Amino acid sequence: MFIGKTIALFCVTALAEIIGCYLPYLWLRQGGSAWLLVPAAASLTLFAWLLTLHPSAAGRVYAAYGGVYVTVALGWLWGVDGVRPSFWDVVGVIVTLVGMGIIMFAPRHA
Repeated sequence: MFIGKTIALFCVTALAEIIGCYLPYLWLRQGGSAWLLVPAAASLTLFAWLLTLHPSAAGRVYAAYGGVYVTVALGWLWGVDGVRPSFWDVVGVIVTLVGMGIIMFAPRHA
């Protein structure tokens, strides 16, 4: 259960970060309202708080989170931006997820 909960928390964290960065992008590059910055700030605050919920050392959490972030970002690329990930994008996701698994779930000696 620990593995599933950790990965789910990483996925929600990644969505919060992506939304927090995507909304200013809409404002700056797509001519959106400056009011988009309000939910963007809230989303980035949520992102930072979610990272604190992991019991592991912060550096390890940040390193492992990166693998899940890459995966969610490519899902965003496909689902929101409408760009289908390439074969090499998928290979990269597999590599980052393997790295995340090693960093986060490998046995440790205190």
